[in-house]
Amino acid sequence: MGNKLNILVGTASWTDKSLIDSGRFYPKEATTAEARLRFYASRFALVEVDSSYYAMPSPATAQLWAERTPADFTMNVKAFRLFTGHQTQPKVLHEDLRRALNWPEGRNLYWKHVPPEIQAEFWRRFQHALQPLQDADRLGLVHFQFAPWVVCNPAGIAHVHDCVAHMPQHTLSVEFRHKSWFDEKHRADTLAMLRDLNLVHTVVDGPQGFSNSVPALWEATHPAVALLRLHGRNTGSWNVAGPTTAASDRFNYDYSDAELGGLAEKLRELAAQVAAVHVVFNNNHEDQGQRNAATLMRLLHLSR
Repeated sequence: MGNKLNILVGTASWTDKSLIDSGRFYPKEATTAEARLRFYASRFALVEVDSSYYAMPSPATAQLWAERTPADFTMNVKAFRLFTGHQTQPKVLHEDLRRALNWPEGRNLYWKHVPPEIQAEFWRRFQHALQPLQDADRLGLVHFQFAPWVVCNPAGIAHVHDCVAHMPQHTLSVEFRHKSWFDEKHRADTLAMLRDLNLVHTVVDGPQGFSNSVPALWEATHPAVALLRLHGRNTGSWNVAGPTTAASDRFNYDYSDAELGGLAEKLRELAAQVAAVHVVFNNNHEDQGQRNAATLMRLLHLSR
């Protein structure tokens, strides 16, 4: 690949509706899921699977991902939202688990509502779904993006430890969405915890000034991998919510070449500390992430 820096650059998702509708990334003949993934993997060496956050992935789907990508391709997978403290609707769950939980339709389900024996089954199925990627040597990081209400307190810390205990065979990356984890009082302890648990700290480039904002801390906590996730810098849309708001609306931001140049310098410094750096553009409005990722690769002199 001609990649002396060992920095892998890609985007969060390759199937976002606004990306496909824009018509600016995929060729017109790439009309199927298989064609799009094959085309994407010809341009980038890394992708983050975000569909696994919204619903538990299936081993059959993961097997197709492995078969449709080259041997040097890496797929980071987002952890299912129940694991990270987010709410979900029962309708996205496997039918037998939905029946076992007997949770009212339309009412939000949280991890605390799930009995321990069913929690164990969730973990088993999630790891089973990852197995085809692991067997094909495509699986990179399993990414835990914790909910904004998972804060730096004993309960929040215990929750992180519990997730780690259930995923001993995988390399986990952790992204917090509450400022308490990296405020002046807790920053050193949070980074020390990540190092002690052998977790990959996520360097976050995103809007600042909100309770669910964290600063960009260019630190490596794992000897093998560092991770940068870019959410754009659109403060006006960061906390927009509503029934017609798509995820891509929140992350509507087009990085300038000057901004990407500044990030490239920091990435070079980070790359000197670890075996590999993963860079994931999550500004997934239309083709912004793909364009910005390609520009960053050019600035870093990376080739696919």
